[in-house]
Amino acid sequence: MYVCSCFGITEQQVRQHAETGACTPRQIAGACKAGTDCGSCVRKIQALLGRGACPRREALDPVVLTTAVTTASAAASLPGATAAEAA
Repeated sequence: MYVCSCFGITEQQVRQHAETGACTPRQIAGACKAGTDCGSCVRKIQALLGRGACPRREALDPVVLTTAVTTASAAASLPGATAAEAA
């Protein structure tokens, strides 16, 4: 069955791209252009990918994330600090 009429992409093709690592509609679009013209197939692509189609990203340690943001903010607020120095 066709998923994307604009580019003639089938469910089987979407599944094949998903098996090779395309986990989101945007990644499917990058692989075969499905969803990049009229966009009416994006929800169907999402349904085909389903939940759990890709491994979950590991959660970031909130302490490390908070410290990095706080440090960058503090550096940016120093008088005469440039964007490069703040990063």
